[in-house]
Amino acid sequence: MAIEIIPPKEATSTTKQANASLLHDLPFSDRKGYDDAMRGFIATIPDATIDAADGHVVWTIKGYEVLKQDNAPDTANPSLWRQSQLNLNHGLFKVTDRVYQIRGFDISNMNIIEGDTGLIIIDPLVSTECARAALELYYQHRPRRAVVAVIYTHSHLDHFGGVKGIVSEEDVKAGKTQIIAPDDFLEHAVSENVYAGPAMTRRSQYMYGILLPRGERGQLDAGLGKGVSIGTVTLIAPTDSISKTGDRRVIDGVEMVFLMAPNTEAPAEMLIYFPQFKVLDAAEDATHTLHNLYTLRGAVVRDAKAWWKALNEAIELWGDKTDIMVAHHHWPTWGQQNVIALLKKERDLYKYIHDQTLRLANQGYTMLEISEMVKPPASLSKEWYNRGYYGSVNHDVKAVYQKYLGWYDSNPANLHQLPPVEASKRYVEYMGGPEAVLAKARQSFEKGEYRWVAQVMNHVVFAYPDNTEARNLEADALEQLGYRTENATWRNEFLMGAYELRNGVSAVIETMSTSPDALKALTLDQFFDFMGIQLNGPKAEGKAIALNWDFTDVDEQYAVELENSVLVYTPNKQLVNADVTITLTRATLDAISLQKTTFAEAVMSGTIKIDGSKGKLLELVSLFDSFDQKFNIVTP
Repeated sequence: MAIEIIPPKEATSTTKQANASLLHDLPFSDRKGYDDAMRGFIATIPDATIDAADGHVVWTIKGYEVLKQDNAPDTANPSLWRQSQLNLNHGLFKVTDRVYQIRGFDISNMNIIEGDTGLIIIDPLVSTECARAALELYYQHRPRRAVVAVIYTHSHLDHFGGVKGIVSEEDVKAGKTQIIAPDDFLEHAVSENVYAGPAMTRRSQYMYGILLPRGERGQLDAGLGKGVSIGTVTLIAPTDSISKTGDRRVIDGVEMVFLMAPNTEAPAEMLIYFPQFKVLDAAEDATHTLHNLYTLRGAVVRDAKAWWKALNEAIELWGDKTDIMVAHHHWPTWGQQNVIALLKKERDLYKYIHDQTLRLANQGYTMLEISEMVKPPASLSKEWYNRGYYGSVNHDVKAVYQKYLGWYDSNPANLHQLPPVEASKRYVEYMGGPEAVLAKARQSFEKGEYRWVAQVMNHVVFAYPDNTEARNLEADALEQLGYRTENATWRNEFLMGAYELRNGVSAVIETMSTSPDALKALTLDQFFDFMGIQLNGPKAEGKAIALNWDFTDVDEQYAVELENSVLVYTPNKQLVNADVTITLTRATLDAISLQKTTFAEAVMSGTIKIDGSKGKLLELVSLFDSFDQKFNIVTP
């Protein structure tokens, strides 16, 4: 029996007025972005629809037809509507001679550089299906040449996941194709998607609005592109690492010069300059949006100081030598003056957010206060490429504060607060009970005080999660906040919250699990790190177990000790009095990680040899948690 989904509601008069007022604040008559977003267009495929081998749709722009109308509806911020229209363009584009770009086949772009005999591919999208379709579209209009090199500009999934859609691991091992990445790429590419992977995957559903219907009352965009493909994610380890600014490579007749930008948009990131084309590839450090210093799905906070300095260094090195700038989201920027202007004003915006946050923090203001106080000057904020479609000034300010000062605002009343459910019960009791709070909140809703209604209703919902009136009123408030926001990810967050308050957490959630290649790429240190994360500390209290691990094919040994409710590992060591010795190959461990077999099956088949107390081993295995990615977010 199909579950009836409660539909979204209309915009209130307050929301309509807020969206309409923005039309007078920004230069909507400037249509240059529309021209640039279609410049060099060659061809595409219908609706950019890409299917997997099993028939499920990996990527499509179907459902966004409403964006073809010029004027934004009342349920969408006009500035976000504009960005959503620009991100609707898809296909193969010529940037300049020998430089091509595939856009709109995933959230990210794939850049293609024509060498003397082959192709250099930069950032092969999220999934193999999209990367393969993108390259095939290129081949339909350009000579079919082999891929001689793949470059990963940085360590985020949308910039390497599709690699096996365009090259094979066998060709890489045979030296036919190089894989080039910045130093420490593999460590960060793997760890970010594993250590906090389950939590990040669930939170990503809010950030990208995965379950929302597409359209004027649902998901419109993700700021950087329409969304994230749901396909096969892969990884091939780099064969060459770039370690310092000024490093050069000449591949198939194409010269490249690199600028290292670690801890900017990603922990491992680099920009690339192509002297013979006068093209700067800005990776993801200069796009047509203010970017995240903190991403809502959760990740390590980024360094605004490193970011503005990287952009400044790019200007100093290549500003007067660059005619075109490309990035791995959005459309290129043509013309030296336009490139320099964008780089300077984005540089200055990150520096403004950084410096003003710390100025106010040093005057004693708290994170929440500062996030409301920092307003960049019009010379920065009215540039379309500085608008907050993906990052926002508000949450980037909070990121700067967090990086320097952490979560605590030094007010002792906030040092040891009650957890959400217990605090909410007391708040609601103090406010006269749920009926009294609901009555007052409805009055606030009629006044358009949606932020406050969402905040106070959240207490009622956490105190009384079965109170349907409270859930619906909070959903109504979140929905109006979503309709008004300029930021695509904020819109998705608000509307996903409303969706789950009304409909519950979906029993079937399409998510992209950790890539098999990422699991295989884990170092053994990282494997044991994640094992420690899975250990249930309270269940392990008072237990002591010592194990030796011997990986025979890679000749690595680890001593692993459970004591004090933590799992401590030491490489290149074996314990004399271990309770258990486990002898296996790394290939067997990979098969278990990829769920091709189980630990028990491997023991039964003899591919894992156990010496010592099997009881102790079973006891240890019983202490590990598994992670359910359908945990509640807007309800307790």
